[in-house]
Amino acid sequence: MLKNVLSRLVRETVRVQRHVSAVPSIQTLTGCRVSVRSFAEVKDEVQPPFDSSLLEVLVCPLSKKPLRYDANTNELINEELGIAYPIVDGIPNMIPQEARLLQKDTQTPSTPSE
Repeated sequence: MLKNVLSRLVRETVRVQRHVSAVPSIQTLTGCRVSVRSFAEVKDEVQPPFDSSLLEVLVCPLSKKPLRYDANTNELINEELGIAYPIVDGIPNMIPQEARLLQKDTQTPSTPSE
């Protein structure tokens, strides 16, 4: 019985291979070129707007404090920790490793202490 199954499988496989190799359209498809968009083109597109109503429910995953939306940089800002979460395609990326550290403008007094 196993011999019959194997011989039938081999016959079917050979029949399919003969049919596929006889089809000329498959051979012509390999020569086609497909244009690929570069990442530079994606940056020029208009980003979808951020839904400000999400600020009522979104908090920083690290400090659990509310966030502030900055429209200029398209980021959610945590003032307490000094980090900014990017918004990509209208969706906040709340992964702490993806957050950007903000530079604080803290100036230490330069007067010497006597």
